[in-house]
Amino acid sequence: METTVIKLLEKITGKLKKTNTDAPFKGAYNIRKDGKSIGRSSSANIIIQSKKDKDGLDIYIKENTKGESVHIPVLLMQGGYTETVYNDFYIGKNAQVDIIAGCGIHNCACTETSHDGVHRFFVEEGAKVTYTEKHYGEGEGSGKRIMNPVTEVELKKNASLTMNSVQIKGVDSTYRITRGSLSENSTFTVSEKIMTAGEQTAQTEFEVNLNGKDSSTHLTSRSIASGNSEQKFISRINGNTKCYAHVECDAIIMDDAKVAAVPAISANDTEANLIHEAAIGKIAGEQLMKLMTLGLTEKEAETAIIDGFLK
Repeated sequence: METTVIKLLEKITGKLKKTNTDAPFKGAYNIRKDGKSIGRSSSANIIIQSKKDKDGLDIYIKENTKGESVHIPVLLMQGGYTETVYNDFYIGKNAQVDIIAGCGIHNCACTETSHDGVHRFFVEEGAKVTYTEKHYGEGEGSGKRIMNPVTEVELKKNASLTMNSVQIKGVDSTYRITRGSLSENSTFTVSEKIMTAGEQTAQTEFEVNLNGKDSSTHLTSRSIASGNSEQKFISRINGNTKCYAHVECDAIIMDDAKVAAVPAISANDTEANLIHEAAIGKIAGEQLMKLMTLGLTEKEAETAIIDGFLK
């Protein structure tokens, strides 16, 4: 693979595996570049197939699968290229799997490049999924890098999905939608980290319906907004039975940036326990001073605080 492709893949998936074959990942994978698959491999327990009616994939994880992973990174390297991709994941009963996705845009043109990715997860009883997505943009062109991910999750009884979403550099505009529908004793956990700068914009919308008894959701969003960038966080949690939800939104605001948090929690049952916390503010002066007394410059102290906040 080209050096630029390898570097972009590593930005969104981590270090590539060193194997005795040409496969960049251990386990099942599909690499999409500018609308085409440039590499695909299924395994005995994870089957990847192209959709017949639209652009995207159907991914089947067999029941009782343990200790396996599937990578489905997307790379866009053409200026002026736009796409919408639909990927559906069918996770069998009692399976345990790691799913690593994400999109990297390398745009050196003067026209915008955009990726809209719709991921749907159908998680059967007792299955456990860890889903990681990283979004990254780069390139010296003036064309915008735009990503609009949609994630829809349906959890059956005793199932769980943990979602780790990271966007820390180079994305000019994003509109992120995450929806969850939870059955009895299922758990949906989301950790989101976003950084915007310059004129960038980011909007996140969460909607979770706690339909099953003893279902729970934990949503954590941490973000940094600097320059003239704008961020908006919207959450809607509906507790329709005995359930638990905890939503936490924390943001550091710098320069002339703007951040808004719009929480909504609706208890439709007397045994629904729903909590929302939100905090927006600048870096505290005493934090900077404490680190500067240890020999750091103001910029180094600021960077250290931001790194710690986003961990």
